[in-house]
Amino acid sequence: MRLLALIAALLVAAPAFAAAPAWTVNKPASKLGFTGAMSGQSFNGAFRRWDARIQFDPKALNQSSVVAVIETGSAVTGDQTRDEALPTADWFSVAAFPRATFQANQFKDLGGGRYQAIGTLTIRNVKRPVILPFQLTINGNQATMHGSLTIDRRAFGVGQGQFSTGDTVATNVRIDVAIAATRAP
Repeated sequence: MRLLALIAALLVAAPAFAAAPAWTVNKPASKLGFTGAMSGQSFNGAFRRWDARIQFDPKALNQSSVVAVIETGSAVTGDQTRDEALPTADWFSVAAFPRATFQANQFKDLGGGRYQAIGTLTIRNVKRPVILPFQLTINGNQATMHGSLTIDRRAFGVGQGQFSTGDTVATNVRIDVAIAATRAP
């Protein structure tokens, strides 16, 4: 009988661990972009089709997670020649690898609304650990997030053949994320 009372007392005293709240991305107000350079000239691009499943609570980072799925064939830069090349086997190889993903379930609070998402970026079926620093503002049920990280495209096999060096197309690419989201009811 004492054992049952002890177990009951522990269950009542134990904190309830509910999952972090889900957030729905407001697509028109959000953007997933990138910046590269070709022949020394910087250019900007964006992915038109992507989605993110976000569960985040600044007070429960150990229960927070994000999974973003990006359709690589939706990349656009505004330059017809470059945009036609991006889906080819030299670059994203969309026929073989139609999606890229970012997954994180580890977060670090840096203070002042600044965080790091520690996760895995997968492009062309190549997985690499990455850290995405971001700034987050939550006002009631609305949140805005801005973050960026720089990757070496060669680590993911992006830019094959004559593009595998940085001679024409720079090897570093900055990825910029801007998300507006609403807490799910």
